[in-house]
This record gives sequence, structure tokens and C-alpha cells, in this order.
Amino acid sequence: MTQFSVLVTRKLPSSVLDRLRAAATVDLYAGDAAIAPQELRARIADKDALVCLLTDAIDAGVMDAAPSLKVIANVAVGYNNIDVAHARARGIVVTNTPDVLTESVADFTWALILAITRRLSEGERLLRRGAWKGWALDFMLGTELKGKRLGLVGLGRIGRAVAARAPAFGMRVAYTSRREATIANAEFMSFDRLLNTSDVVSLHVPLTEETRHLVDKKALARMKRSAYLINTARGPVVDEAALAWALQQHLLAGAALDVYENEPAVHPDLLGLENVLLVPHLGSGTTETRTAMADLAIDNVIAVLGGRAPLTPVP
Repeated sequence: MTQFSVLVTRKLPSSVLDRLRAAATVDLYAGDAAIAPQELRARIADKDALVCLLTDAIDAGVMDAAPSLKVIANVAVGYNNIDVAHARARGIVVTNTPDVLTESVADFTWALILAITRRLSEGERLLRRGAWKGWALDFMLGTELKGKRLGLVGLGRIGRAVAARAPAFGMRVAYTSRREATIANAEFMSFDRLLNTSDVVSLHVPLTEETRHLVDKKALARMKRSAYLINTARGPVVDEAALAWALQQHLLAGAALDVYENEPAVHPDLLGLENVLLVPHLGSGTTETRTAMADLAIDNVIAVLGGRAPLTPVP
């Protein structure tokens, strides 16, 4: 397989790259930021495979610049950064990395829930600026989770893993999705009812035309004023300007975001608010998970270039 050539758009673990180099010639973009579109099109021109990240826009122009391209391996579960329809028309296989990050993102979702409901980041900021005057009975009171409702918007692998952890915190689970599923101790309900009745609303949907700005002013106004919004899905699922407005108007108690509409930029009105926790896209950010994601992407490339079916093709 050494006659094949692969473009990798970002540094991967050395052990993963070594496996790929044993199977093909590797062109590694070593920059810290995303590869520029013009350079991407130039470097992919003679490549048989592409290993990319969700920060890389793989549109028709990129694919058409590479007449020999056979496979695009996205090191992510989502693939909204890729024009899948054009790839399919070109006969290019597109793969992603599901399953391997489910548990780490589910754990991280609960970390955000606990942090925002108990005001951890707000408290740390206060302490670091020297504003803490000592313990007081009514100081920075948060919200307990026991007996409250967790509303899940989307019930894929990660949504189910988040639901499975809810009993440990004494939370009841409700969910809304395109179709009703079988899940123990969870109630299926409409999106509107879930917003109206949930104490924590956690987003777990892919980014599609239907889910873009799913959480807008109208949706936020339906939430309980004591509720919290959690987003570890995709940034554009939430209208950030609307969320900043809702938080400023105290239409909900707080929000915790790991993803943003225009990453790495964050809406400026969110930056000055105390009742929002902002995290730089760390949901799958463990050494074990990121390595497993890269390994799976490489496995997919090696399979396709070897004439075999990929392990995790995008449907």
C-alpha cells in the first residue's frame, strides 16, 4: 500500500502516525491552527486519502482539487464540516469516529452540569480576584440535582450515556428525539414540554439544517427560569445572541457551553456574564479518547486504501 499518499491536516499521536506511515506516504500539516483553505487544496491535489478534523471545511472545491481522493476520515463523530453529498457523488468514502468518545463526553457533560449548578467557575473567579471574604450561610448558593428533571435533546450514543449516569445524582430523565426509543426510567416528550418542565436541558443532536438554532429566543423563553442549558453537541445548535439575551434577562438560571457558533470566537455578550460557564471544546479531551479517535480514523483509511470496507462509514 506504500504507493498511496495521505494528507493529515493536524498533528496526531506519534504512535498513530507511525502506523499510517507504515502503510502509506504521509504529508503532515504541522501547524497549530487549522490549515488554510488555499493550502489545503494545494496539498491534497495528489492525495489518495485525507485525515481531517472538524475544524477543516471539506467542501466540493477541496474534493475536486484531488482527482485521486478515495477516502476522507474525519477525526470526530460529527461530519457537518464535510460535503457528504458531493463526496458520495464522487465515490469518495467518508468516515467518522463514533463510540470511542461516548463515555468521555458523557462524563464531561456531567462535569458541566455539576459545575454550573454549583457555581464552581464563578466561585473560582471570585476567589482568584481576592473578593472572597469568608464563609457565610447564604454565600453563593447553588442548586441541588436530586429530585430534578434532566431533559435530553437527542438520544444517540452520548445522550444515552448521559441518561445512564442520571440515577447516581437522583435525577429523573426526559428526552425528545425524532422517534421514541426504549430507555429505562426515561420519559419521551415533545421538545416544547421538555423545555417547559426540565431543570437541566442538555443538547445531544448533530448539526443539520433542522437543528441549526434549534435553541433560539422562542425556545429559551419556554424554559423554566430556574433551569440550566448545557451544550456539548455543536455550537450552531444554540443561537448565542439569543442565549446571551436570555441570561441577561434572567429567563434561565445559567448555561454551560463547550462548543460555539463561530469557534474559536465566542459571542462577546457571553464573556462578561457570571452565570455562563465557557469551556474550549474539551468534551472528548482525554488522552485515551483522542488517541482512540485518531486510531479509528487511521484504521478507516488503511481499510479503504486496502480495498476493504471502512469500520465506521458515514451513512
